[in-house]
Amino acid sequence: MTRATVDPTKFNSAAVLPYDLRLDDFRIAMQDVYDFFGDVNNLLTGKGLPRLDEMLRKQAMSGVISDMLTASLAKHSRTLVENAFHNGHPDLVVRGRYSNDSVASGSDGIEIKSTLKRGGAVDTHGARDQWMCVFVYEVDRETQPTSARKPTRFREVYLAAVETSDFRSNQRGRLGTDTATLNRDGVKKLRQHWIYLDTDRSLD
Repeated sequence: MTRATVDPTKFNSAAVLPYDLRLDDFRIAMQDVYDFFGDVNNLLTGKGLPRLDEMLRKQAMSGVISDMLTASLAKHSRTLVENAFHNGHPDLVVRGRYSNDSVASGSDGIEIKSTLKRGGAVDTHGARDQWMCVFVYEVDRETQPTSARKPTRFREVYLAAVETSDFRSNQRGRLGTDTATLNRDGVKKLRQHWIYLDTDRSLD
């Protein structure tokens, strides 16, 4: 089974990154995800089992990818570490800024999201002023035979400072949890600050 490789020519060399981040931090984090799925899927398919990409539900897949990217970026970044607070915000915080690098709701750091939705309009747990990084990935679930399916790969990566006013609320009713999604202006702001684009699909 083929393994995806990050295309270094698809990065935005003019991107202005916060917290001393480097484009290489993103490239290595993305490749870490590719390598993980490559190793696991070779093991699974060798036993006649489906790829992990197909076994996981979409929401679970996004959660796994987000967690892996957070951990890898923290490992390679010069100033950011994982937020040690369970389900704390943001996912990455500035090293030493908060006690034990743990905060329930902080302002210094970056929230990491991953989604299948092109353009980066991902749901969040609430509108707030924050640095938001969105990784858009693509999973091949249709090619036949299944042994010929392409590996999961990232198509878009965005990183922008967004504000509460850039969001719209999503009412989920009595049994659901209310969420917030970037509104039209917020999505436009996010797309203007692209890090990586590997797609010929229109984002209009």
